[in-house]
Amino acid sequence: MLRYLKAAFFVGVDVPALGRIPVNVLAVGAFVVFGCVQPAFWFLGLGLETAFLFALASNDRFRKVVDAQDLQITETDMEAKRQTLVNELPADSQRRLAALTRQCDKVLGVYRNLQAEDFVVGTNQEALRRLQWLYLKLLVGRCHLAASNEGADQDLTKKIAELESDLQAGEVTEALRESKTATLNILKKRLANLRRKDITLQEIDSDLTRIENQVDLILENATIQGKPQTISTDIDLASDLVGGAAFGDSEPAIADLDQAFGQSSAPVAAKTPASKLKQ
Repeated sequence: MLRYLKAAFFVGVDVPALGRIPVNVLAVGAFVVFGCVQPAFWFLGLGLETAFLFALASNDRFRKVVDAQDLQITETDMEAKRQTLVNELPADSQRRLAALTRQCDKVLGVYRNLQAEDFVVGTNQEALRRLQWLYLKLLVGRCHLAASNEGADQDLTKKIAELESDLQAGEVTEALRESKTATLNILKKRLANLRRKDITLQEIDSDLTRIENQVDLILENATIQGKPQTISTDIDLASDLVGGAAFGDSEPAIADLDQAFGQSSAPVAAKTPASKLKQ
């Protein structure tokens, strides 16, 4: 209710050459000025303003207008965050995303040419929009993991080899041997973690390819069948991007966008192994 009351207080009208005039704020200001001359205007203004605010804030049509404006602001903010993620991707990843977007646009173009019902076009647009978001998430995760892996595998392998050589030489004290053995174990665990990241990168690459082929299949089916159909995207990812660690500093933006997409329709499945792509 407070949100609608605030919107009602700042309600205005558009005047040519002047822009939007906050008529209610001006009216309140006028009553304040008149009240300085005759205090009775303050009580009159308070009563009228209270009645006006609650009447307007309770109006269903006004509430719908306020909701639509808030939704537009939210969508603008979400698009800005999404575009920031895109801009931070390497050039080759941006090209892959742009290519997928073009394919999705072609799909919608086919359905519009088939004069599909607005419901079918809207549903398919939302399905493809979510598919593009999932694709972008995979690209962001891949970019972060690849950057964290760069050169680390070879460096750790070299350090492990050096420590093993020192320990085999036997020319160290017992205390130094224990210290180097402990360090060796830590380095081996780090190397194992890095190699798990390599596996995740391979899974992400596989998921990206599957999504690209899925969109190609959707386009081919839409073109060949020649009749409007509702697109279903049911995807179980090979990679597990549930945790935010895969996205690095981009995790807050990813979480906000995930929530925004989750509010519009049922989420696309994102689970560990299995691959199920169907139309």
